[in-house]
Amino acid sequence: MPALVLAGGLLSGLTSMAQVTPGTTSSGASPSSGATAPASGNTGLPANINPNSLPPAVRQQIQRAGGQAPGTNVNTGRTNAQTTNNGVGQDARTVDGIQQGANTPADTNGVQTQKDQIENGYEAARIRERNEIRRKLFGSALFSDPAMATTFQPNMSMATPRNYIVGPGDQLNIQLYGYSEADFTQKVSPEGYVYFRQSTGIGPVFISGLSIEQAKARIVSRLSSKFVGLKASSYGPQNTFLEVSLGSIRSIRVTVTGDAVRPGTYSLSSLSTVMNAIYQAGGPSELGSFRRVQLIRNNRVAATLDLYDYLLNGTQRNDLRLQDNDNIRFEPYIERVEIQGTVKRNNIFEMLPNESLDRLLFYAGGFAANAYKGRVKVQRLTDRERKVIDVTPTEFKTFEMQDGDLVTVEQLLDRFENQVTIEGAVFRPGQYSLDDNKTLKQLIASAENLKGDAFTGRVTIIRTREDLAIENITVNLANILTGADPDVTLQREDQIIIPSRFDLAEQANVTVQGEVNKPAEMPFMANMTLDDALVRAGGLKESAAASQVEVVRRKKDVDPKSASAAVADVFRFNVNRDLTIANDQNRFVLEPYDQIIIRRSPNYLVQTYANVEGEVIQPGSYAILRKDQKISDMVQLAGGLTPQAYVEGATLVRQVRLSPDELARQRQSIQELSDTDRKSVVQVQAPSAERPESIGINLKRIMDRPGSSEDILIQEGDILRIPKLLETVRIDGEVLLPNTVKYRPGQTFQDYIANAGGFTERSQRKRAFIVYANGSVDRTRRFMFFNVYPRVEPGSEVVVPRKTSNPLTPQQLLSTTAGTISSLLSVIGLVIALSATVNR
Repeated sequence: MPALVLAGGLLSGLTSMAQVTPGTTSSGASPSSGATAPASGNTGLPANINPNSLPPAVRQQIQRAGGQAPGTNVNTGRTNAQTTNNGVGQDARTVDGIQQGANTPADTNGVQTQKDQIENGYEAARIRERNEIRRKLFGSALFSDPAMATTFQPNMSMATPRNYIVGPGDQLNIQLYGYSEADFTQKVSPEGYVYFRQSTGIGPVFISGLSIEQAKARIVSRLSSKFVGLKASSYGPQNTFLEVSLGSIRSIRVTVTGDAVRPGTYSLSSLSTVMNAIYQAGGPSELGSFRRVQLIRNNRVAATLDLYDYLLNGTQRNDLRLQDNDNIRFEPYIERVEIQGTVKRNNIFEMLPNESLDRLLFYAGGFAANAYKGRVKVQRLTDRERKVIDVTPTEFKTFEMQDGDLVTVEQLLDRFENQVTIEGAVFRPGQYSLDDNKTLKQLIASAENLKGDAFTGRVTIIRTREDLAIENITVNLANILTGADPDVTLQREDQIIIPSRFDLAEQANVTVQGEVNKPAEMPFMANMTLDDALVRAGGLKESAAASQVEVVRRKKDVDPKSASAAVADVFRFNVNRDLTIANDQNRFVLEPYDQIIIRRSPNYLVQTYANVEGEVIQPGSYAILRKDQKISDMVQLAGGLTPQAYVEGATLVRQVRLSPDELARQRQSIQELSDTDRKSVVQVQAPSAERPESIGINLKRIMDRPGSSEDILIQEGDILRIPKLLETVRIDGEVLLPNTVKYRPGQTFQDYIANAGGFTERSQRKRAFIVYANGSVDRTRRFMFFNVYPRVEPGSEVVVPRKTSNPLTPQQLLSTTAGTISSLLSVIGLVIALSATVNR
């Protein structure tokens, strides 16, 4: 184990204060309970480590942590400390066959000493190193996986092997058939005999140690004296036959010793082989050899197994069937070499003497696809230091590996040795081989030549020079293709860019807007005419003014010094709605960025309707026939008024539609005009984009004088509502009892207020108003100190607002009181002064 690794593990243990201590030995030898084990060395390090051999920095760390110089005795304070040959406690957990952790040693006060901390950190570092070695060791994962231990079992249902050695405990199925039939099935006795009863008179037959074939021959020899038909003789040919097979299988005891993960004695089936026992023992440990596993039988080596034959080739050479008291011994490993990098297996491999690097690459599965095979780096340990050896492919078979070698296989360079790239206006852009395309013309030919839009006047070659600087080379491809200029020789990693003429020009378009079915912005095409653009826009709408089609064309070269320079030209056409080629009279050819405008026909309107509801002869929906159609015309279309019509209450309902700008201005005006300091409250309806609104009209005057200023023009969606004669009046607002009463001619405003119980203390009398049946409003007026109330009509609604007052804050109340007192004092002083003046 390298000293640097030990030093690093020791420092790691000092930092983490790991607590892993020796435990009880398997032999059961232990000191007396409660006795304190003396220190067994210079410090808390294991006995086989000399502190003086550690690096100076590590010795200083130990000295600072332990409080003593290396070489002095430290009382550990451990009790019942019993060390195994592995230095791991009995109570330690086992992971992959390696014990980890133990009972934490403590002094009499339960506090761990500094020496124990150093020793436990060192042991923890050793355990981590062993685990890391086992993780990298090729083949250890197959044997150390607990889930796979039960899968590698002998086949118990196989046919009886002819070379199977019979032993005590085996059950033999001995069947006699033919002229004579008998069943002598039995177990082999502990002494190795089988007994033939049933009055045969043969007695015991010793068969232990014989193969099945040999045992059968001996049994036939003994039974032939009783059953003469078992052999051909002077008495006649053979007519009785004997079969011997295994029934239940005996168990055998096999011992696994040496550097195994779980050495010990195992009870296995007599059909088990050496590999079955190796699986049971967990395979070789981190020190065990995979290449030399010995089967010792009768105190001599019966066979030597190389586990790499099984792991790499699947062959089971020398995998003999086990016998009772066999011993499987794992020797220490011979040589180990680690390989890393771009190979298929990055592991530590065990090498036999004189095995070469080529054999190691076979063990590693060979090179990966992206491996650099031209040179392999080997780091080797010398007697003094490390060195690096570069091994070329010709030396792979002769370069012998040594213990501790680290082989590194690097990746290929992330570049191409013979690649050139062509992009742009060719039919097959992409990467190409420089070997087959050494010049620019050859590369263009391999790319299936140029496209029609290729701009050959300036082609760019981006070249990467040897110093990795990027160089731009511009050539005239047109001259090269005609032979006026010499062809260009390409180099590795050249990138050729052939621009397209379309990439060098702005994308031109033509716009069609107005009264067409599909207004759109379409790409410009050469020889596109006005009618072509109209067809692509879906043709003209019915509302289109075909005689007023305009084409607006921008001017390009305008004199900037001219004060009245025109920036566009307008062309007007009378287009035939039949857009066929035969009717294409003018054939006006468009240019890029032309804008075609199809205006709406001046007198074209979609048919609109207005409704008449209520007391007319024929209520319903009527078409608006003229632009100057008015309310009186709608009444005439509806057949006139009925005798029950209340013309004073007629109302026109119109759907008001506000644009977003108008809606925003209304909201801003309402916000600016609102005043919270006023004593009266005005509830203002929030404006909306679309709402029905009642318009107060005087239908009586309209019908008396049709066409007068009172007669309003009708719009689409208007509803003229003419109610029946109304005989009620509604009193609402701040009155004692809001209700509806019958209209009585001659009653005044105050009479109707009296019918509702009169005003309240909070009524604002001077702001009372009336809403008439037609939607118009009349308010109360003030003449000197008197209120002049409006007249009441049938169907009207009397509304009395409520007074509102804002409560005064304490500061406002104090200020008002102080002002009042000051005013009173001023008045009193003025009166006193006037009195004094009069008395004089």
